[in-house]
Amino acid sequence: MVDKRVFSKVLVANRGEIAVRIMRSAQELGLKVVAIYEETDKDAFHIMRADEAVCIGSGPRKDYLNIDKIILAAQQTGAQAIHPGYGFLAENPDFPEACTNAGLVFIGPPPEVIRNLGSKVIARKIAQATGVSVIPATGVLAPGAPGEEAALAFAATHGFPIMIKAVSGGGGRGIRQVGDRDSLLTGLKRSRSEALMSFGDDNIYLEKCVNRPRHVEVQILADSYGNVVHLGTRNCSIQRRHQKLVEVAPAGLAPALTGEICDAAMRVVRAAEYLSAGTVEFLVEADGTYYFLEVNTRLQVEHTVTEVVTGIDIVREQFLIAMGEPISFSQEQVAERGFAIELRINAEDPKNDFLASPGVIQVYRSSAGHGVRLDGAIYQGYKITPYYDSMIVKLTVYGFTWREAVDRMARALNGFLIIGVKTTIPYFQQIVKEPDFIRMKLDTAYIDDHPQLMDYREQEREVEKLARLIAEINAHEKNPYTQ
Repeated sequence: MVDKRVFSKVLVANRGEIAVRIMRSAQELGLKVVAIYEETDKDAFHIMRADEAVCIGSGPRKDYLNIDKIILAAQQTGAQAIHPGYGFLAENPDFPEACTNAGLVFIGPPPEVIRNLGSKVIARKIAQATGVSVIPATGVLAPGAPGEEAALAFAATHGFPIMIKAVSGGGGRGIRQVGDRDSLLTGLKRSRSEALMSFGDDNIYLEKCVNRPRHVEVQILADSYGNVVHLGTRNCSIQRRHQKLVEVAPAGLAPALTGEICDAAMRVVRAAEYLSAGTVEFLVEADGTYYFLEVNTRLQVEHTVTEVVTGIDIVREQFLIAMGEPISFSQEQVAERGFAIELRINAEDPKNDFLASPGVIQVYRSSAGHGVRLDGAIYQGYKITPYYDSMIVKLTVYGFTWREAVDRMARALNGFLIIGVKTTIPYFQQIVKEPDFIRMKLDTAYIDDHPQLMDYREQEREVEKLARLIAEINAHEKNPYTQ
């Protein structure tokens, strides 16, 4: 017997565009929404979209990671449930545990599932037990000399290049590719340090490097009644520093291979006794050989492309599952129609290794029109600080064919104007014109293979010209008597 857990108010333990996106589905269900924020984030857009908001500390970042303060905010406002979004505490098993102990509903998997699948080593064992292929790898490496010796032995067996990976976490942190003995030994130390700083866990392991794979993921939903469904595939191969920039759905695989990978994803999550929304990730070689990579136990940034091609609101389903309801559709009712592309428009300088570009948004004009979806949390006059993630808006477009989706994305990008910070828009304008992208020839070496995409001087000159014109107009308005 499944317990029904009725709640009328939810606290969103996140910020920015994902907080706004979660709030929209919650409000459509008639739920009241509580936002939290740090003092350094007091002008954030997600605060304006909530029914009420609570400042949980001075910040930056540390209070968004403070479980006790978030639980207290929920109790003080009468929220009965908490949605973690992604990032911050979303994959910390201590968070759902604390919610349960406080009598709050956690919108996501139970702590033991997050704990097991949050360890890439344990997740690999679960996948292997279901017959799903995994990439050759070590176990957790011991610190110091024993770990170095094990790493060198693995390299001698499998050869370079090799991937060093953090056992916990995600988002590309603690991951690096190494090509020789010296870089392996140096990389072990650096990955440990980065993993400890990012996840509070310095455990690492090694994985054989798969050459030029496609990064494919399967969106799944699982409820308390034993129902598990998949919502098809995504291709997330275009990445910088192991972090995704462009995502598309479906992944563009042959139908038989798509079916195999989706079946494999379902076996893994069933074996893990999964609940809520999650993503199973794979690496797929050119010949169709595929390997299990990991399970993300949360909502993904790129969930929008799946929603666009299936018409299914993944966040709404998360809420209903948390209430003790079954998934509201069957596997037979899921159909991917057309193609969707999502671009992460970041306040970053692609020409400077995608370094963050904080500043004030002097002009913000977004795109619109048929087949265009925006998930953002900025506005004209908003100050982008260096304290938080550099993503400022997600642009998702739909097309009945792949070429229509590409053409629509090109049009949508041309409709954007952001002045005040550098963004990834001009870089994306190059990508959507590039022949391999138009042919949907996408793998993880895409950015390295196309260095010419950094040549977008023409777009930069146009933006600089507009910025100068706006500055002149603003100066004149301040002193209209100046000739």
